[in-house]
Amino acid sequence: MRLLHTSDWHLGRAFHRVNMLGAQAEFIGHLVTTVRERGVDAVVVSGDVYDRAVPPLAAVELFDDALHRLADLGVPTVMISGNHDSARRLGVGAGLIDRAGIHLRTEPSACGTPVVLADAHGDVAFYGLPYLEPALVKDEFGVEKPGHEAVLAAAMERVRADLATRAGGTRCVVLAHAFVTGGEASDSERDITVGGVAAVPAGVFDGVDYAALGHLHGSQTITERVRYSGSPLPYSFSEADHRKSMWLVDLGADGSLDAERIDCPVPRALARVRGRLEDLLADPELARHEEAWVEATLTDPVHPADPMARLSERFPHTLSLVFDPERAPDDPDVSYARRLAGRSDQEIAEDFVAHVRGAGPDAREQAVLRDAFDAVRADEAVHEVAR
Repeated sequence: MRLLHTSDWHLGRAFHRVNMLGAQAEFIGHLVTTVRERGVDAVVVSGDVYDRAVPPLAAVELFDDALHRLADLGVPTVMISGNHDSARRLGVGAGLIDRAGIHLRTEPSACGTPVVLADAHGDVAFYGLPYLEPALVKDEFGVEKPGHEAVLAAAMERVRADLATRAGGTRCVVLAHAFVTGGEASDSERDITVGGVAAVPAGVFDGVDYAALGHLHGSQTITERVRYSGSPLPYSFSEADHRKSMWLVDLGADGSLDAERIDCPVPRALARVRGRLEDLLADPELARHEEAWVEATLTDPVHPADPMARLSERFPHTLSLVFDPERAPDDPDVSYARRLAGRSDQEIAEDFVAHVRGAGPDAREQAVLRDAFDAVRADEAVHEVAR
């Protein structure tokens, strides 16, 4: 069976104020063409179809168009909701859409109920594990202390229990939206850390013929059978080195696997340039970036005059301007943002405690801070679901 694995469409999202709807529509067209021309038997979409719980109308219309075009091909599609989606909204009408061969899996309680497709060699069971927010699904899965590993492991127990009831030789594909250990994050993914831990071990998926993952925006191979497709388009400059693609996966009769990357159309290359303004304007090596979307980091000790206007003369698609003056690390004028770069909310809060009273929090106080951050994030998730 030939599968096309994609995820993280983020329909409705912009890139530094650039409307990406046209590029997203072009990707949908590319997806449909690939399905038709490469003889795809099933499409899997591993979450974050939309960029937010209440997407703009234009994004909903594009999703509707995608569903119609996929249904017209007669090729089954299995989709799950991600942490950016409203599972309840995405799942509206799932029962009716199911009849058209579009299988939406947004309910955690249905993790152990697969979409079963068949080829000449027998059945392939597709299990959809939507994004499982630990605070919201711990009761469903009987987990005492909510965490990503615990709820995902409980969901996989249901998958294995159902698979054990099926005919021998039934192959198994799992769609999941999670941060799996070994994956490389970018700046454009929403933080899903719980209890100071975001990642779950790849071993959670042991025994699965293929785990089609979503959430991380870079295409990655965690193991031969556990892969991220990545987002089809870039959504932050941290993705400048990404090769945007989908996985074309051939699942053999014996569960053997062969995977090929299918490149996605990207509207414009990304480039990150760094240096003093005059150097950036004169450096001949940067000519290759003149038509790219550019993030420029200026290292001038003093802010130069009209930097954006001057940069735009050479790099007309400059979208982001960052100032990082050349200074010694202990210089008191080093910016607050620079001091916080790369630090988690927990670490920033602990630094604040140390700054105020001269000593950092002890283990008990660290736990209090961690619980507070988890409670706020869980409360935000509850309100997003209720919108």
